[in-house]
Formats: sequence, C-alpha cells, structure tokens
Amino acid sequence: MAVTQQEIENRLWDAADELRVAMPEAQYSSVVFPLMFWKYLSDTWEHQHQEFLADNEGLDGLSAEEAHEIEYRDYQSFEIPLIYPGTVQERRASWSSILATITQPGLGQRVRAALQAIETANPDKFSRLFGSMTWASEEVLSREVLAAVMQAMDRTPKMHEGNVSHDVLGGAYEYLLKRFSDGSGTRAGQFFTPREVVELIVEVLNPKSYESVYDPTCGSGGMLIASANLLKARGGRGYTLSLYGQEAVQDTAGVARMNLFMHNLTQFQIEVGDTLKDPRFKKPDGSMATFDVIVANPPYSLKWKPWTKDPRAIGGTAPAKSADWSFVQHMIASMDPKKGRAGVVLPHGVLFRGGEEGAIRRRVLDDDLLEAVIGLPANLFYSTPIPTCVLVFRAPGTKAPERQNGVLFIDASNGFTKAAKRNILTDVDIANVVAAYHYNFDADGHPVDGDGGGLAARFAPLSEIVVNGYDLNIARYINHAAAEHEDLGTLIDAYNIARAERQKTEQRMLAVLASAGIEGFDE
Repeated sequence: MAVTQQEIENRLWDAADELRVAMPEAQYSSVVFPLMFWKYLSDTWEHQHQEFLADNEGLDGLSAEEAHEIEYRDYQSFEIPLIYPGTVQERRASWSSILATITQPGLGQRVRAALQAIETANPDKFSRLFGSMTWASEEVLSREVLAAVMQAMDRTPKMHEGNVSHDVLGGAYEYLLKRFSDGSGTRAGQFFTPREVVELIVEVLNPKSYESVYDPTCGSGGMLIASANLLKARGGRGYTLSLYGQEAVQDTAGVARMNLFMHNLTQFQIEVGDTLKDPRFKKPDGSMATFDVIVANPPYSLKWKPWTKDPRAIGGTAPAKSADWSFVQHMIASMDPKKGRAGVVLPHGVLFRGGEEGAIRRRVLDDDLLEAVIGLPANLFYSTPIPTCVLVFRAPGTKAPERQNGVLFIDASNGFTKAAKRNILTDVDIANVVAAYHYNFDADGHPVDGDGGGLAARFAPLSEIVVNGYDLNIARYINHAAAEHEDLGTLIDAYNIARAERQKTEQRMLAVLASAGIEGFDE
C-alpha cells in the first residue's frame, strides 16, 4: 500500500513536536532536517544493500573487497561508512545502527560521528551537508529528548524510493519548512519564501530544459526547486536544469542541499558565503559567472559594507544602510548576455528612494534592463507585513521589441486571499499576474487583449519615467482606487527620506549663513 502524503507529514511533525520541551519552534529545523535526511539516506542505502544481496546470493567466491566494489559500482550511489572502525564500538553510520544504542550514554556524540562520517565518505555529494550540528551536544539537547525525536521519526515509513516517491518526500520536506515558518515567525521566515511568491516569479521567468538557474540568496532552495517543478509540470525535464545557489548561513545552506536531494534533484551546487562580499561563482578570469535564469528574495534593507571599485557597481554603489540595489547589481552582472533574465523580490522603497539608489536606478533604466515592476499585496511574507514588489530584468538588448525603452507596471496589491496568519496568492491570483505580464499594450500603454483578471497594468515609455525623475512608484503610472490608500510602509519610507533631505539642506543653509556672519536663525 502506497504511503500517503498526509501520513508521512503527520509522523514527521510528531517527531518535531518532541522538541517542544527543549527549544523554541524557530530552531526545530536545525535538528529535524538533518535527522530526516539521515534516515532517508540510511533507508535508501539499506534498501539497495538488500537488493545487492538478493541479486548476488551467497556471494560465492567473492572477497569482501570484490563484493564492496560490485555493490558500489552497480547498486549504491553514496556510502554509509563505519564509525569507530577497529574498536568495540565499531558500527555502521546508519540510522538503524545508532537507533539501537539510544538507551546508552553519549547518543548525541554517536549521532554527530555518524553524520560527520557520511560527509567525509561522500565529499562530492555531502560535504558540509549537515551544518554545525551544535544540537548534538548534551548541553543543547539531552539524550532523552534526542532519543524521543528519533523514536518518533522512526515510526515514519521507510523513506527509500521503492516505498515513498520523491514527490511525497519533497512535499513532506516543504510541509515542515512551511510549518516551522508559520509557527515561529521571523527567524524561520528569513529562509523560507512563500511558495506562491516563488511560483509567480518562476512562471514569469519561464526556465527551459537544460538552462541554468541561480539564486544568490538561496535560503532553503525553494526557488531552485520551483524552477524544476514548473518545467516538469509543463512536460519538460526538470532534472535537466543546472541549479546554483549561494547562502550566507552554513546551516541554511545544508537545509537547501537536503531539500534538493529530497526532490531528486542532483545537478546542483550550493556554496556558502556572503554573495556581496565573496561571490563564489566566477569565471576563470575572475568575472562573475553568468546564468540563464536568476531568482532571489534577498534580505531587505540589509546594512552592509559598500564596495570599492567593484565591476558590479553599475551606476554607483548602494548606501551602507541598504544593500537592496547591490543585490540587483549582482544579479545584473550574473545574467547570461544572450538570454539572461532575473526576478527579485524587494521592498517598495527601491522604486523611489533617492541618493545613491536613485543614481543606480537611473542607470539601470537608461540601459533598458528593467522589464517589469509587479506590486504585490501586503502581509504575504512570514518575516515582514510590508508590501513588496517583484522587479524583472533582461540582459542588455534581449527585451522583446514591443517592451524596449519602457517598463511594464502591474498592480497586484488587491489580488489576494486572507488567511489566518498572512495573505496568500491563490493559483488564480498568480495566473492573473502572469496573464497581465504577457499582454500586448496600445500606444497609451493600456492592455489591448484583456484586463489582467481585473489587475491594473500599463506599459510606460522611458520618456514618461524620465519626466517623473526616474521614480518608479506604481501609483505614478497606474491610476485606480487602490492608489488612494497607499500602504503605510511606503508612506513612512517616503516621509523619512524627505525629512532627512530637508534636514541636510537646512544644515547646509545654516552653515552658509554662519560663515557669512548672519546669526539668529533657529533650525
């Protein structure tokens, strides 16, 4: 009897729930995902080992070395090695082997040794996969709690492909990601972008078979997986995509690698490091590696150390108080020159903030790199209630002729469904935005072949944007009722910027007056 999605999800949540006495829900992922993936590897290895034994009954005339060579050549795609070899504690680094010792002291130490042994034995596949494993310390997680988690997880069905499909396994992994984010807010939400936002971006960028997809802030790898899933849903072969990602947090990068494996995606490379400071994907000459499709949901308004003489800094360098445009510059530098396209989620402030950001925005528009601005509803994300927007970019000279020298604006701010903890985009909401993205527009920039499912959309020529001072605030280009009640976050952003500019101007005026000997003016 096939294992159902709900059955495996319920069992895995039972295991996660054992952690409630030891740590906040925001930290569950650091324990549950390594244990889940370890069990998946162990169940898969043991299933293949039994097939090897059945096919080679008796192993007549074979030495241990010869049997090992045949098994790993024809049956196994990775190794589960021995730990503590040559000692009385020698045992295989498998789930079942360590589970048999849960009543003995030092369980966490044995779990850590097993996971480290698997990483070491499979450096090409699993190097640094399981993260820092600080949770394996008795001071963090007692033997009793760790044993309870493992016993609960052991009640899940065997996780090998002969028993559970990769679709079910991948779905269970995503279920846990979402549930951790729903229940714990900001910390978990930092590396989990809601699935519907990911699907919207991927639908717009439309990855094709054998293309490369890159996420410079990949978190748990959801955007890379969604790219393969979309291709598969359209009759293509998702496994043909070459997937690349970089993530600053080592444990989160491990979550991404495990997530990709659980979805049966093996053509990937996930690197650890700060993408702005230390981009890991480069060509031999030191320039940025380029990709066909780039997707990202970077941390918003991140404080950073601005570049000095970095070739990515077209139009200038983003201010230290906000790295939003520096992520855009990195993505632009990473687009394939012939067919590269990129989609990124950012706060509305990137559309109108002045100073260094305004200068970068002007250069990007003058170079005709920005194709579309899609305004999303507020309260879509786990980590922030503010409304966001999707910016879509195309490599220089690759826009369709009718989209050149202008920007498509789509206001999807009212296209959502209210849920208990946040707003969500339904399949219909996503389809409406994608339809609006593909519409043709008349000379005034209005749709000629549909209404975008009720969404307001308009193509604005660059000449109009220039007249507006390169301000991309959606309300400047789309007039409708929603513009009458702009979101509070955007208004506060605009107010703070105007206030800071006024204060700087007043300080300069007072300095000039003082140098001229004129006093008596109050600020």
